[in-house]
Amino acid sequence: QVHLVESGGGLVQAGDSLRLSCAASGRTFSGYVMGWFRQAPGKERELVATITWSGRNTDYADSVKDRFTISRDNAENTVYLQMNSLKPEDTAVYYCVARLGVRGGPLPQRYDYWGQGTQVTVSS
Repeated sequence: QVHLVESGGGLVQAGDSLRLSCAASGRTFSGYVMGWFRQAPGKERELVATITWSGRNTDYADSVKDRFTISRDNAENTVYLQMNSLKPEDTAVYYCVARLGVRGGPLPQRYDYWGQGTQVTVSS
């Protein structure tokens, strides 16, 4: 079993930056694709970004390209989401996810492990 714990959410103003962290424990971090989903009130969960174990391959939702950056530190079993130029529409609960094996794509059910989520609120 893999346990994921997010941190770093909060209330910020439009244009600000925020960095989310996800700490993994319970099993080896090796081989896991990591990512972030988010869910805003009244909307479906959407995949924000993913990163492969090697860190060589990343994918982003069109809405966050050039603003968000996903990275990982395998030695510390941690994945990050650097969020710049935040907009009110980025307001959501952000979930850290993990999948063992190949890339899982945008469907939530393809990801085996989920954190509890951290709230990000961006005011105008």
